[in-house]
Amino acid sequence: MISLYCRSVTDTHGVASSLAQLARTGDVVILSGDMGSGKTAFAQGFADELGVDEPVTSPTFTLVHTYDTGRVNLHHADLYRLDRMSEVADLALAELVEGDGILLVEWGDPAAPLLGDHLEVRLRHDDNDDDARFVTVRGVGRTWAARWERVEAAVATWRVDDPS
Repeated sequence: MISLYCRSVTDTHGVASSLAQLARTGDVVILSGDMGSGKTAFAQGFADELGVDEPVTSPTFTLVHTYDTGRVNLHHADLYRLDRMSEVADLALAELVEGDGILLVEWGDPAAPLLGDHLEVRLRHDDNDDDARFVTVRGVGRTWAARWERVEAAVATWRVDDPS
């Protein structure tokens, strides 16, 4: 696990952009954290790096937005409104990444066991600074383990030893 500190939305976008540079077809990134912790801001930075040229908003009511970058489809899901795992299963999220897709899931914690290998990005407010966020990044499975040194290097600018 890597602990990071983002002093601003610009930093959050920077972390997301750095991780997006390492993403490839079939990847799953799960975003977790309280309401307003920066999940959508992270998604915006990630999408921007992939070449999405339209506004990226939280897909809370539609559940999934798909953005075609010309190179890869970014599927941006939000599971906040789902109450049961059966609803998550009905979305068939794993199928979205087959072929040419990357899946980014806000409020994705409950779906993690269904999605296999993934990168977990957990964001939380800094109680002493409204603009700042603590971020932890953790790879689950072999897919991210193989790239872990590159992940560490990509986010080194924001790394902290003690995330408190």
